[in-house]
Amino acid sequence: MKKTIIILLSLCLLLSLFAGCGKADGTDSEYIKEKGKLVIGITDFAPMDYKDDKGQWIGFDAELSIAFAEYLGVEAEFIQIVWGNKEMELNDKGIDCVWNGMTLTDGVKKAMSTSLPYCGNSQVVVVNKAIAEQYQTLDSLQELKFVVEDGSAGAEQLDALGIRYIAAETQADALMEVAAGTSQACVIDLLMAGATIGEGTSYPDLTYTVSLNEEEYVVGFRTGSDLTEMFNTFYKEACAKGTVQALAEKYGVQEAVILQ
Repeated sequence: MKKTIIILLSLCLLLSLFAGCGKADGTDSEYIKEKGKLVIGITDFAPMDYKDDKGQWIGFDAELSIAFAEYLGVEAEFIQIVWGNKEMELNDKGIDCVWNGMTLTDGVKKAMSTSLPYCGNSQVVVVNKAIAEQYQTLDSLQELKFVVEDGSAGAEQLDALGIRYIAAETQADALMEVAAGTSQACVIDLLMAGATIGEGTSYPDLTYTVSLNEEEYVVGFRTGSDLTEMFNTFYKEACAKGTVQALAEKYGVQEAVILQ
């Protein structure tokens, strides 16, 4: 009987520990300051986060997150993550926030604490210019062979339409497959499309056709984290100072930015 009670108590303790996983106790800011850095989960996603010729991370999100880290009195550290694992990385404290043009969805709301929206966006279908005229409607998309970033907002849109696809690790990988002809189409963020496809870009033969939705970008922190409200305060101040507008113009997202 005593052994049974001990086992039950042990199970209760384990369950309580697991229940607390992924939740902050409201003092994430103290945790960040103690270690001296804000670890930011990103992917290679121009114009939000990408590397310059020297291998340094730049982009609208990258520079804004560096400014937020300075606001907190710590350094910014970027970790490239598999997008489909973002919730696990955040909950396990492999990263302190997800800041990479993350679309606000019901799933994101359940998995983490989210900031004020800071950019508008949509998911668009990208194809080769040679076939673009054939794929201008939702019905026509059913014929295409798609590749999409695993766990992305684009994947959610195709799931909702019942369209099958091959999963890629990043949006950049998906674009490369379409450019190479191994897939006919991909779904990526409109902001990324504006920066990476069409005349004068790395993919001049690609274009986008159908827009699948309208959405907003947010920054994700651990559930219960005090960093969410700190970001909101920082962002409002950065908007008032003109910092956000200047960065938006620098990276060509001034039409999408949401000022608070």
